[in-house]
Amino acid sequence: MQSVENLVTQIQGLSSSASDISVLHNFLKAADDSLRSESPRLLPFLDQLDPSKHSLGYLYFLEPCVYGTITKERANTLVPIITRFITSCAAEQIRLAPEKFITVCRRFKEQVMLLEVPIRGVGPLLTSIHKIQASTEHLTALHPEFLQLCLLSKCYKTGLSVLEDDIYEINQPRDFFLYCYYGGMIFIGQKRFQKALELLHNVVTAPMPTINAIACEAYKKYILVSLIHHGQFSTNLPKYTSSAAQRNLKNFCQSYIELANSYNSGKVAELETYVRVNREKFESDNNLGLVKQVISSMYKRNIQRLTQTYLTLSLQDIANIVQLNNPKEAEMHVLQMIQDGQIYATINQKDGMVRFLEDPEQYKTCEMIEHIDSSIQRIMALSKKLTAMDELLSCDHLYLAKAGRERQRFDFDDFDTVPQKFNI
Repeated sequence: MQSVENLVTQIQGLSSSASDISVLHNFLKAADDSLRSESPRLLPFLDQLDPSKHSLGYLYFLEPCVYGTITKERANTLVPIITRFITSCAAEQIRLAPEKFITVCRRFKEQVMLLEVPIRGVGPLLTSIHKIQASTEHLTALHPEFLQLCLLSKCYKTGLSVLEDDIYEINQPRDFFLYCYYGGMIFIGQKRFQKALELLHNVVTAPMPTINAIACEAYKKYILVSLIHHGQFSTNLPKYTSSAAQRNLKNFCQSYIELANSYNSGKVAELETYVRVNREKFESDNNLGLVKQVISSMYKRNIQRLTQTYLTLSLQDIANIVQLNNPKEAEMHVLQMIQDGQIYATINQKDGMVRFLEDPEQYKTCEMIEHIDSSIQRIMALSKKLTAMDELLSCDHLYLAKAGRERQRFDFDDFDTVPQKFNI
């Protein structure tokens, strides 16, 4: 067993080339257990290493330091050290020990949360994702950790930097569930409800052998966002949804399904009464803010229905029909809906009349043509990706073996399709 001092010397001498680093990696793996046993005295040795040049060795020394119970005092010492390491380490070196790097980054996240300064972890974790990620299509174990910090620090726009990437490669299902769940919450925070629905839908319909808490919480938010964005919700899930989700989700989210049923009645007073009775339930789920937006959206949905019936209507009539307190509230709702592009209308300030208009979009502007073209290009790229994945799957030995076993169970060629004898 080598001493810690000898290991430091080897790290300093074997970090210059790829072949040297390969040799060093073997030495470090052999010394891993001894480094863990020496963890209380490893921290001062980090001062002898340069995290940009000796990244692999630095990582092997740093990881044992983050184990065990971390106090606030210890966290205050480690957070700057880990931040400096993540920022300056060489990606090609830390990718040789990805599990250790992920462990350090996860413990780093726990430390900034212990110090109640999650914003200090946002930048370093974003950097760590880029360094450990083989490509932008790869979902790492650090994606959900990063998005959680973005939520806690309300850095929603920073979280969008990874959510805009198309993900095709997933290692662990739990990482995918959390990525989509936290991502959906970030889009909710940005009022981008359509994108939030897409990610929450992914959680609810993803393959799962048994129901899990993440899917249940995602389904609750999926119901609420559907009501806010579409003004309706259907309990019918797609056929490709797992049987576990099909059977159990409704049972765990009964209060939210009843809320949706109350919403469908179109009666604001009835909806407000239901929310008031079940306020503690929604509050304990941390969904009361979304529930309040559901109530607000009902007014907007009722106003939208008026556009299908009337060409002109007074603000007083709108307030009466939609059950608002006064014409001023009706005017504020109409103006907000016009600004958000939810309706097309003009308000005559003299007589308080609202005139509903048709959608002015003619779908022939340069911007619209560019938007349609970019959508077509993205769909074509997705089609190519699916074709390539299908070809790869069709050559996978494990898949072919399983498909063969399944086919033997249901091979109708073994059965005589023409009955030869009837037993009467």
